[in-house]
Amino acid sequence: MTSVDHVTDVLVVGGGPTGMTVAGDLARAGRSVTVLERWPSINPASRAFVTMARTLELLDSRGLAADLLAGAGTTDRIELFSGATVDLSHLPSRYRYGMILPQTVVDQALENYARDQGAIVVRGTEVVGLEQDTDGVTVTARPKGGGERSTWRAAYVVGADGAHSTVRDLLGVEFPGKSVLSSVVLADVLLGDGPSGTGLTLGSTRNVFGFLAPYGPARPGWYRSVTWDRHHQLPDSAPVEEGEVVRVLTEAMGRDVGVREIGWHSRFHCDERQVRRYRHGRVFLAGDAAHVHSPMGGQGMNTGIQDAANLAWKLDLVLGGADPAILDTYHRERHPIGRRVLRQSGALMRAVTLGPPPARWLRNHLAPLVLSIGRVRDAVAGSFSGVTLRYSRRRGQHPLVGTRATEVPLAEGRLTELQRTPGFLLIREHDVAHLGTTVAQARRIGPGPALLVRPDGYIAWAGPSSRANGPDGWQTAWRTWTARISGPAPVP
Repeated sequence: MTSVDHVTDVLVVGGGPTGMTVAGDLARAGRSVTVLERWPSINPASRAFVTMARTLELLDSRGLAADLLAGAGTTDRIELFSGATVDLSHLPSRYRYGMILPQTVVDQALENYARDQGAIVVRGTEVVGLEQDTDGVTVTARPKGGGERSTWRAAYVVGADGAHSTVRDLLGVEFPGKSVLSSVVLADVLLGDGPSGTGLTLGSTRNVFGFLAPYGPARPGWYRSVTWDRHHQLPDSAPVEEGEVVRVLTEAMGRDVGVREIGWHSRFHCDERQVRRYRHGRVFLAGDAAHVHSPMGGQGMNTGIQDAANLAWKLDLVLGGADPAILDTYHRERHPIGRRVLRQSGALMRAVTLGPPPARWLRNHLAPLVLSIGRVRDAVAGSFSGVTLRYSRRRGQHPLVGTRATEVPLAEGRLTELQRTPGFLLIREHDVAHLGTTVAQARRIGPGPALLVRPDGYIAWAGPSSRANGPDGWQTAWRTWTARISGPAPVP
């Protein structure tokens, strides 16, 4: 066997928001975890700039949301075409808006979180080899650009190394899909006459689109712009000319928005791709390494962080002796979510870039009408924000199983505050006294069943708290996830 230089419980390849969330959560649970990241510092070309409500809830449960929001802008509206609006102000969440903040700031907060919890972060290091066996995974790495190699041994590896994932390539895993949009330009722009209000604003013609998101009080007058021109298609390596940004924004918005200055900018193309399996033995793919899609709707970073929140606590349980079969639930739960995100962001992209005038006329007349219907408005907003996405439940389980418990009112405070201490939480009915169990507890305010809440905030069981044991009891559900192996164990 190859000599090993370093040993850790979990090796995370990729130090973006997905990888740092996995690392921070595992370290918070007491596991040894190391992050290998090829960039020597945080990638300045990060594309995301909107953090959605569900991700803000997850950041709050790690003590990060308040500080990020203090320096960010927020918006509760996404202005589309011909007055059609995605209204976030009715979301069933504490965060009835999206947070506008460059991904680099979120990246730094999550890296600080991972380091503060005890994760080791090794930057400027690239992975060049990966072998797994029945007991673990051996990874070979070297300094970015060449140098002396080192080996790492881990029980599990998480590939969170982006759309061009080295881990995925070393596994020989296909990334089926296709390129759907090219020569998209991102830029930070200072405007003298930007859109009124604080919403995200989209303008389009049959040949161009422009998108503007205000950064808010921290950077007054500055916006993140996204522009595209059907007739100006260049490779990613082509430089971005300031005149191109100004011209496309003016055409898309139907007026001169007064561009005074252009800061950071980048040109890229976007794909729609998803791996068929998120788990490959002891190696897991998460974030952009598992799925990429159109930037429309601001889903990429958010979906990756939510992947990480789903996976980390399951790895922790298995490292503690729980049945490794529970790791299969990561793919079962997150792959359908990734597929849905890919489809809905793709549908929005295709709606924005429609060319034929009859199709655009129909879109412009139908979209405002449809989005004015309350149930449709809330369904669209809930899906894009992530707060209404749910995991499937088995037949016979309570309808609440698989939904998030974040907004259940508790006598002890917000669920996200309580979940800063990781683990399962049993929420008792409002009139039930403390139960004799080692599982952390809280009491709900008002009517409703008892709930067993998973470490990621989703409901694992619902019913009367008096129903503890037996096939439908909360202790049975809890043991299904957490029991140490002593023979075959049921799979949740």
